[in-house]
Amino acid sequence: MSRKELHVVFNHKEGGWDVVRPHAKRASFHAKTKAEAVKRAREMCKKERAELVIHGKDGKIQSSDSHGNDPYPPPGNRK
Repeated sequence: MSRKELHVVFNHKEGGWDVVRPHAKRASFHAKTKAEAVKRAREMCKKERAELVIHGKDGKIQSSDSHGNDPYPPPGNRK
């Protein structure tokens, strides 16, 4: 089973930022600012228990957050 992911990426054609799923033909959400796109993507990830991957304007991954079933929780938080 593949993990669920949402990516925040810069849209070079229209400007602004998109929230996209891997292999999707169109964006799930479009925002004028990166902060707005990240906020909406984080809400969607919490609801769907998915991984959030945030990219910079150059396309490189800047950060990621896990809002789902993390297979590698930090030591001390394992149950």
